[in-house]
Amino acid sequence: MDVVEERFRPRDVDTDSQEEMKAMQTEIAGAAVFTDAIDFTPDSIREGEALVAGVDQAFPEDRAVSAVVVLRGAEVVARASAVTQQSMPYVPGLLAFREGPPVISALESLEVDPDLVVFDGSGRIHYREAGIATHAGVCFDTPAIGVAKSLLCGRAREPTDELAAGETVPIEADDSMTAPNGTVVGYAHQSRQFPDSKRINPLYVSSGHRVSAETATESLTACGGEYKLPRPIRLADQYADELKSEL
Repeated sequence: MDVVEERFRPRDVDTDSQEEMKAMQTEIAGAAVFTDAIDFTPDSIREGEALVAGVDQAFPEDRAVSAVVVLRGAEVVARASAVTQQSMPYVPGLLAFREGPPVISALESLEVDPDLVVFDGSGRIHYREAGIATHAGVCFDTPAIGVAKSLLCGRAREPTDELAAGETVPIEADDSMTAPNGTVVGYAHQSRQFPDSKRINPLYVSSGHRVSAETATESLTACGGEYKLPRPIRLADQYADELKSEL
């Protein structure tokens, strides 16, 4: 994959430069497309006709590891990874500057061009509408979605503590976000509910770039898998753990 927007490439930065990072995120959100501009459909993912890449990270000691697994249906067709030194601490809303360098490097080393990239992290559900899925999606100008395990910002339109498997609830922008208050920026999605568990803990799905919130959620479902996380992210998570143990 080739970076298209070099000016948005996340680089090692001084943690005192947070205002510069936030300004870049505002530019990225302005360049992002939160509607469908895609060459695939959720059905083409489900039928194994589209390539979907899952991206996840691990942090062994002072390093950051990014792992990418590309699937066609349930078949792994490519893997890639990158490791960088880690100097920036976790700052809510600035995750792309902590995880971005190895993510971009890993995606650049892919020998295939996926139709969709699915990130373990936020997309538009972000204070400045520019989570890691949006940041990387705009950098490569590729369809991308974010899948987070917790809600960074925004509010659920309805309670999420009684969702059944497969049910969704819109996530609306709140006053902490740059998106207009009440804008649907993503969905809470209960991907799995196991019979022996009473805990309701949905995934938070949002557009990263060139995919609408609705299509992002449908695409997540089409990715399949037997666990809470969609198959591409789960396999990327396993690959990241492999790399971490090797380091």
